[in-house]
Amino acid sequence: MIEVVFETHSTSEDNEAGIATGWLPGQLSTVGRQQASALGRRRREDGIAAVFASDLQRAVETARIAFDGSSMPILLDWRLRECDYGALNGAPADRIHDERRRRLREPYPGGESWRQATDRIGSFLSDPPNRWAGQRILVIGHVATRWGLDRFLDGRDLDQLVGEEFSWREGWEYVLPD
Repeated sequence: MIEVVFETHSTSEDNEAGIATGWLPGQLSTVGRQQASALGRRRREDGIAAVFASDLQRAVETARIAFDGSSMPILLDWRLRECDYGALNGAPADRIHDERRRRLREPYPGGESWRQATDRIGSFLSDPPNRWAGQRILVIGHVATRWGLDRFLDGRDLDQLVGEEFSWREGWEYVLPD
């Protein structure tokens, strides 16, 4: 068994501007950098063996600020990325949210569907047991990352998740069987 702690990347400039960054890099805002520091204070002594982060800049920046100077390994993985909105990466967040249900199985133009995005997260889950069995890991990602964890580790239905509003909090905890 692996204990998986999930934290979203800290607030980005795009979040504050109401933009859905998708697969664009994004950059943390001043508030986001403060949140990342707080994440480090919360999790450095939490028994975390390794940090896995999306390779998108806003998640990388969150991990690096949070664990700067720590000996904890930070491992970047593209599979932990947000949903690829394709031609709509960088579009107003309201537009992306309005299309969520439609894009559950139908990809965004030039991008992927929410099912494809969460399947990608599911493929990530086969790797940690090879090295981190019996330990506690931290995953830093996006809405799609959390939905993938909810879907594959908690058995939640993606149709239900897509209809829920996302609200930030200090971490979600899951168990990944060996």
